[in-house]
Amino acid sequence: MGVFTYENETTSPIAPPRLFNALAVETDKLSAKVAPEIIKNTEIIQGDGGAGTVKKITFQEGPKEGYMKHRIDSIDKDNLAYNYSIIEGDFMADKIEKISHENKIIASPDGGSILKVKTTIYIIDGADISEDAMKAGQEKGYVLFKAIETYLLANPNECI
Repeated sequence: MGVFTYENETTSPIAPPRLFNALAVETDKLSAKVAPEIIKNTEIIQGDGGAGTVKKITFQEGPKEGYMKHRIDSIDKDNLAYNYSIIEGDFMADKIEKISHENKIIASPDGGSILKVKTTIYIIDGADISEDAMKAGQEKGYVLFKAIETYLLANPNECI
């Protein structure tokens, strides 16, 4: 099995606790609301929303509908950290075993946030994944992040 890891940081003007709540706690409600062209719906298959919870996310892209299953590995509200793994999805086929994300939100000097993400892709032996395909997946996540951020900025008094 091959393993590919990359790290990135994204800044946001949203305060850390609010951003954490939007991305880690309320993401199911917000995603379909702010980006219906990407996320059709999210359903909990197993668990109560905490660690061990498995969700099925159905997304819409053009005329094709796809899905992925996402497992919450850990969620730490005190330290604004959450980890999850994509454990199944039509885009994974017989190439990817899982994709793990380690997320940490820290305060930036300007009162906003810095989102630090470490992504590890576990590639099935013999499979070939192009760097372009990996970047395309990363870009979809970034588009959703920006949609949530835009919503939070436009609705500063909404409790999230």
